[in-house]
Amino acid sequence: MGILDKLKNKTQKAKGRGKEEAGYRSGDPYLEAEGRKDQTAGGAKQVGEQVKDAAKEARRTMER
Repeated sequence: MGILDKLKNKTQKAKGRGKEEAGYRSGDPYLEAEGRKDQTAGGAKQVGEQVKDAAKEARRTMER
């Protein structure tokens, strides 16, 4: 769970931005909302990865 997960999360956020923009341009509020949902989910997953990284770093620091 490292670089690949982070990349997937960033991809999900980018896809969400695209959906939101497409929904806005076409006047489709459902597509726009789905895009926002994807962005939020990707962001939440990224925060989870950052927490994992911080925990690993804290563990390494305590071992020294």
